[in-house]
Amino acid sequence: MDNVTQRKQWRGFPARSVHSAAGPPLAIPLTSASHCGSAGSARTTPEPNPDHEVSRRGSAAPRQRQPRGDGLNPLGVRRAREPRPADEIHVMSAGRSADGREVQIPLQQAAPSLALPLSAAAVVPAPSPRSSNPRPPCEPPTQQGAPAGFLPLRGGFRDHFIEAPEAKYCCEACRLVLCQPRQTECGHRFCYSCINDILSCPNPVCPADMEPLFKDKIFRDVCCHREIMALKVYCRSEANGCQEQMSLQQIPDHLNVCPFFEVPCPLGKCKERMMRKEIPEHLAWKCKYRESTCEFCKNKMPLTELQKHKETVCPAFPVSCPNHCTSSSLPRSELSSHQHDCPKAQVSCQFHRYGCSFKGLNLDMRQHESSFAAEHLKMMATRTGLLETKVEEVKGELMERYKVLPALSTRLSDLESQTDELRERNRQMEQKLAAMQKLMSSHTEKLLEVELELRSLRQLRDEMENLRGTLDAVRTRLSALEQGGRGGSGSAHTLASLETQLNRHDDMLSVHEIRLADMDLRFQVLETASYNGTLIWKIRDYKRRKQDAVAGKTLSLYSQPFYTGYFGYKMCARVYLNGDGMGKGTHLSLFFVVMRGEYDALLPWPFKQKVTLMLMDQGPSRKHLGDAFKPDPSSSSFRRPVAEMNIASGCPLFVSQSVLESGTYIKDDTIFIKVTVDTSDLPEP
Repeated sequence: MDNVTQRKQWRGFPARSVHSAAGPPLAIPLTSASHCGSAGSARTTPEPNPDHEVSRRGSAAPRQRQPRGDGLNPLGVRRAREPRPADEIHVMSAGRSADGREVQIPLQQAAPSLALPLSAAAVVPAPSPRSSNPRPPCEPPTQQGAPAGFLPLRGGFRDHFIEAPEAKYCCEACRLVLCQPRQTECGHRFCYSCINDILSCPNPVCPADMEPLFKDKIFRDVCCHREIMALKVYCRSEANGCQEQMSLQQIPDHLNVCPFFEVPCPLGKCKERMMRKEIPEHLAWKCKYRESTCEFCKNKMPLTELQKHKETVCPAFPVSCPNHCTSSSLPRSELSSHQHDCPKAQVSCQFHRYGCSFKGLNLDMRQHESSFAAEHLKMMATRTGLLETKVEEVKGELMERYKVLPALSTRLSDLESQTDELRERNRQMEQKLAAMQKLMSSHTEKLLEVELELRSLRQLRDEMENLRGTLDAVRTRLSALEQGGRGGSGSAHTLASLETQLNRHDDMLSVHEIRLADMDLRFQVLETASYNGTLIWKIRDYKRRKQDAVAGKTLSLYSQPFYTGYFGYKMCARVYLNGDGMGKGTHLSLFFVVMRGEYDALLPWPFKQKVTLMLMDQGPSRKHLGDAFKPDPSSSSFRRPVAEMNIASGCPLFVSQSVLESGTYIKDDTIFIKVTVDTSDLPEP
C-alpha cells in the first residue's frame, strides 16, 4: 500500500473525508460506537525532559544521552514528528468511483454530521460477524498527541501483541498491558484509570501487597510508557485481512490509511459500515442514499427520494388527464393549463355570477352560450340596474356622513386639546404628590426626633417638680425648727445640717433649670429646622428689636439652623434690622452663614450652591423682595468651617428702611425672611 507511507505523526488522530462522485468531501470518523464503551477517563501527559527520566522505583536521576541521527530515541522508539500546520491537508486514494473518478480521503477533515457524540460512545453494541475492531472503550484525547479511539477508557491495551508482553508491562489490577502507567510508592504499576478507581475508594490500598496508597505519592512512569509504546502489535483490522505489523504508537497512523479498517458510510444518513477499500464501490452501487438524477427533470437528489419525487412533484413527469380526454399523457407542469382547454372538463357558465346555473362539458358550453345569449343579456341588465340603485344609496349615505364630518373634526380637536390639558395637569399633580411624599417623609423623621426630645423634657420637668416639692418641705420643716428651737441650743446642729441639705437641693435645682432651658432651646430648634434647603424665618416684635439695634443693645439676630438634607450642609441667616456697614441706619442688611455640621467631611468644599435671599410680602399682591448670588469659591465664607460658623456673606443694602416700613412687609409687628439654597445639582454624600 503506497498510501501507508503518507502517515502523519501518531499524536494526531484526525477523521477522514471522501470526495464522492457527485458531492463535496464528507468526513469519515476513524472510530464509531462499535469501538467505544462505558464512560471513563484516560489522560496522557507530555513527555518529560529526556535528561531527567523517572526510574521504575520512582527516583529521578539525570542521564547523559547522545543524540541519534536515525530519528530514534534512546529506547529504540522512533520519535514523533513535529506537528504540521493546521491548514495542511493530506489525502489518500480509496480507489475509483463508478464514473472513473478517483475518490480521495483527506487526513485532516471531519464533518460535524459524522462526529460521534461522547454519550453515544458510552454504549457498547454487540460486534457484527465481520467486525474488524473488537476494541475496548475509547475516549477523546486528554493530552496533545493522544488520538481519540487509541487509548482505552478503562483498563489497559487489549491489542494483539506479536510477542507476549513481559509481566512488568501488565497492570496489577486489570492484568492488561499498561495504559498511561502510574507507579506507586511501593513500586507497583497500574493503568491510569485503574489507579483512579482504587483511589476513589475509602482508605485505598495496593492490591499487590496491601500497602496504603496516597495520591501525592503516585507518579507517571514515563520510561515504562515509552517501552510499552514500542511493543510490536498486529493491526487492529487483522480480522478483516490486514497483515501489517507495527509498534503500538504507530497504530493511529496506520489506521488512518488502512484499507481493511471499518468506517461508516461518508453519507451521513447511511448507517452501513464497510472497509475503507469498499467505499468507492458502496458509493457507486450499494448506498441507498447515493446521489441520483431524475430522468425527466434532470434534478439531482438521494436515491431514496427519487420515486417519491416522480410521483408527487416532478414537473416533467408524464401524467394522464383526469378527465380521460384524447390527450394520453402530458407533463405535470402543463396539467393546470390543460384543464382550461380540455373538451371533457366540467365547467360552469361564465355568466353564473349573473344568475345562469348551467354546468356542462367544454364541448357543450359553446352551444349554450350561442343559444342563451339573450337571456344572458337580460341577466346582466337586471344586475346592472340593481348595482346602480345600490350605488345611489351608498352615495346618499356618504353625503350624509360628509355633512357630519366637520363637526366631528372640531369635536376631535377639542378632545385632543382637553387630553393635552389633562395630561399636563396629571403631570403637575404627580410632581406635587412626589414633593408631598418627600415632605411627609422628612416631617415624619422630624416628629420622631421632637417626640424623643419631648420625652426627655417631660422627665426633667417631673424631676424639677419633685425637687421643688422636696425643697418646700425642707423649708417648712426648717421654719418649724427655727420657731421651736429658739428656746434650746440642742437643735443648732440639726439646723446646720438642714441648711446644708437645702443648699445642695438649690444647686441641683439650678443645674436642672439650666438643662431644662437647654433642652427647651434644642426643642425649639428641632421644631423649626428644615432639611430641604429652604428657611422661612419669622421675626416677632420687630419694633422692639429695631429699637434695641438702634440703641446698640442687639445689633444682629441669628435664625435657627437649616440644612440642605439630613446629611447635608448646615446653614443659618443673620439679619441687621438697623443695617450694617454701608447700610447702617438706612437699610436692613441680610446675610447668609455657613455653619459647622456633623457631616462636613462627606460634603464637597468650598460651598458652591446658589443662594436666594427674600423678604416676604404679607399683602395680597405678594411682591416679594429678593436677591440671589453664587458663592465665590475663593472666599473664606464658603470654605469648610473650622469654627462654629464662617464669616457671614450677603447684602448690606438688602432693602431700605422706608420701603420696608411703608409697604405690607410688616404685619402684626412681624416680618418673614426666606432663604433658599439650590440643591438640584448637589450630589448625595
